[in-house]
Amino acid sequence: MTETEFSATDVRIERWARSFTRAGRVIVKDGRLALLRSDGREIDSAPVSSVSAGKRWFLAADSAVARINGVRYRLTMGQRNRRPGGAAPVRRFLEALRGAGARRS
Repeated sequence: MTETEFSATDVRIERWARSFTRAGRVIVKDGRLALLRSDGREIDSAPVSSVSAGKRWFLAADSAVARINGVRYRLTMGQRNRRPGGAAPVRRFLEALRGAGARRS
């Protein structure tokens, strides 16, 4: 069994106008990206090779955009523990995706 390449909790997952959860989870493991609700139900998942992700200039430092199965999600990391350095989880998330073969958007 391989180890999780990236895992983050307390992630706000939005599909622009609609918020799915404010305490979700993002997991990059075994070549797949999964977005989970706070109760563990899956919102969306896909092989990392078909995912595109990146940082937008108009988003806060702790936010990223990911396109999964043609749907664009806004991921805001560390919702409960807002503090300086909030960009670190986003940076690690993007590095994990790039390392696993995701496209940059």
